[in-house]
Amino acid sequence: MGHTVTHEPHRDAPETLPSSTKFVYSLGDHTVNLVLSAASLLFFKFLTDVAELRPVLAGAVVWIARVVDAFSDPAMGRISDLTRWKVGRRRGYFLLGAVPFGVFFALMWQDIPLASQAGRFSYYAGAYILTSLAMTVLSIPYMALLPEMANSYDERTSFNTYRSAASVIGTFAAVAMKPLAEAFGGGSAGWASAGAVVGVWLILPWVAVFKVSFERPESSRSEPLAFRDGLRLIAAHTNYRTLAAFFILARIAVDLIGAMFLFYFVDFLGREGDFEPTMFLFLSIVVLSLPIWLRVARRHDKRTIFVVGASWWIGAQFFIFAGQPDWPRWMMFAIASMAAIGYAVADLMPWSMLGDVIDEDELASGERREGVYVGFFTFLRKLGGASAVLLIGFVLDLAGYSGAAGSGGQSDVAVQTIRVLTSLVPAFFLALAVVVALRYPLGRAAHQRVLDQLRMRERPR
Repeated sequence: MGHTVTHEPHRDAPETLPSSTKFVYSLGDHTVNLVLSAASLLFFKFLTDVAELRPVLAGAVVWIARVVDAFSDPAMGRISDLTRWKVGRRRGYFLLGAVPFGVFFALMWQDIPLASQAGRFSYYAGAYILTSLAMTVLSIPYMALLPEMANSYDERTSFNTYRSAASVIGTFAAVAMKPLAEAFGGGSAGWASAGAVVGVWLILPWVAVFKVSFERPESSRSEPLAFRDGLRLIAAHTNYRTLAAFFILARIAVDLIGAMFLFYFVDFLGREGDFEPTMFLFLSIVVLSLPIWLRVARRHDKRTIFVVGASWWIGAQFFIFAGQPDWPRWMMFAIASMAAIGYAVADLMPWSMLGDVIDEDELASGERREGVYVGFFTFLRKLGGASAVLLIGFVLDLAGYSGAAGSGGQSDVAVQTIRVLTSLVPAFFLALAVVVALRYPLGRAAHQRVLDQLRMRERPR
């Protein structure tokens, strides 16, 4: 492009970054995951029971918004790859997208004076689409910047551990939206107030994220790629395809469980009050597990750890299927704790592996294209997750689920459908993820060879 990047050079930045930098930077993922978790855990139930949309329309709201979001991700990746600002390619978007992100999220939870299903569907789909687009402006540059800041195999795992912990705290905050809405009086007015409070919270961390982040001058090399060209690029990269495949399968499982878990507690177990404490316990175990998995990751390949964690999680899903309304509370808490240990790995490892395949591409092409790789990574993940939620809407509609029926008022077919969608169907996708992950070859030794060749190329001649 012929432009010069004028921010401070970081070619010789240490491979181990300060913990304070990792902590502050991870706050960005905290806000993004707060929105993703609220949309996954609460919004579908909000649409059916508070906004009173039919399940098929609620599923369509989520599907349309996520498909638009998915297609915007590669576009945003390309835009950030080509951006030439004094602050770098990525960081300026942290300031540009923060306020719209919070405002549009608040609009998702507002009550509207429209009685028709079509009118309410249009409003909530529009609000969700705008929120997703604002999130894309932030999250794609944010994730694309991480492989630049953390430039070694283990440091990326460490950085992503901080990021995963912050994202789990974001899920804590999302779960807290439900009691917060009840504290504001419940109903549509309570949800509207809770959405506004959380919307303000989403804006606050991004200035700090901007200040602690940096970009490496040598990462400015990139050629403009159209969507089709980017698709060809990743399709030709075997290790990226394998990584994306098992990541997508695992995230579909996450989306299915996230969308159905509140239904499971309310309509199958009949224990709506246990939803929040179970989720808080689950998330606490995830956070406590992360340092342990990080320590294990320093001695083993990331692929191996993913396979072990996902397999463990599959076992927990069968216990969720076996669960009964008359089981004591401690048994459901124990099952949630078991699932959390596996979830921690299945969510952490693929993101820490993404930077490794980006390095592999740089060795082959001579270019750094984090935006393209991250954009398509999230594109495929969101498209898969959106389709899973759309399927949930159709299946629940066919099963006769009605939000107006309330807890305990659903048919036996609807209740058993909720049970299977929460347990066995996600286990199936996790099993597929394990099978695919076993074929992934880019381990620690192979990645070190890539780094060694890149450093030899950069030495002055």
